[in-house]
Amino acid sequence: MLNDRQIGILKLLGENDQTTVNALSDRLGVSSATIRQDLKFLESEGLIKRVHGGAVLQDADDLSNRLGFNYEKKLRIARKTATLVNEGETILIESGSTNALLARELIKMKNITLVTTNVYIARQLRNGVQANIILTGGSYQQSSESLVGKITKASLDVLNFDKAFIGIDGYTSENGFTLRDIFRAEISSYIIKKASETIIVTDSSKFGKTGLTRIGYLSDIKRIATDIDLDPAYREEFESAGIELFLA
Repeated sequence: MLNDRQIGILKLLGENDQTTVNALSDRLGVSSATIRQDLKFLESEGLIKRVHGGAVLQDADDLSNRLGFNYEKKLRIARKTATLVNEGETILIESGSTNALLARELIKMKNITLVTTNVYIARQLRNGVQANIILTGGSYQQSSESLVGKITKASLDVLNFDKAFIGIDGYTSENGFTLRDIFRAEISSYIIKKASETIIVTDSSKFGKTGLTRIGYLSDIKRIATDIDLDPAYREEFESAGIELFLA
């Protein structure tokens, strides 16, 4: 669990993309040595990248960087969403920073089989994990670490899973659930069609935004896991559509 100072570092990085040890020391009122220890810990958790003299969030598609935005909110969502998974289930986690945290929580709590199309999610589960981890094949996207294309579809065709957890870049009533990347969107749409139960997992900042490509509509999913800051208008829309909301 992060302490208040480490959360403060993430907030400052979220505002400025990069900062220095000296700037953090001045803003947070602690020594440079303490800041360096915090940065080392945050990097070990996959939340930031250290650079000479400071730290940086530099690629919006890099999950290790995106985890730093709204971290505490995403962690609450992940922990609440984890309660939807039962012992012994096979689940699929597609991608997304909140889903990366969900994967971490699940392998602590449950005896499950976890299928993922994201290399970053698989990599962070490599140490001391008893769960069965299945990484699909596919063409590797270096920035997002997602696997996409025909090989990914072929891998999914031979697998059965109880629940699918999908990340998004946006949702509006007119355009449905959307992603920025058309190749990842193709795989997400394929998963939604195959899954018996699809759960959208995202923080509330994504609602009201539109990505490049649609992956599905409300009628394609059963549940949405997000945070309590979700706009009341969307709450009403989802509840009217029979969507079960999990707000953390």
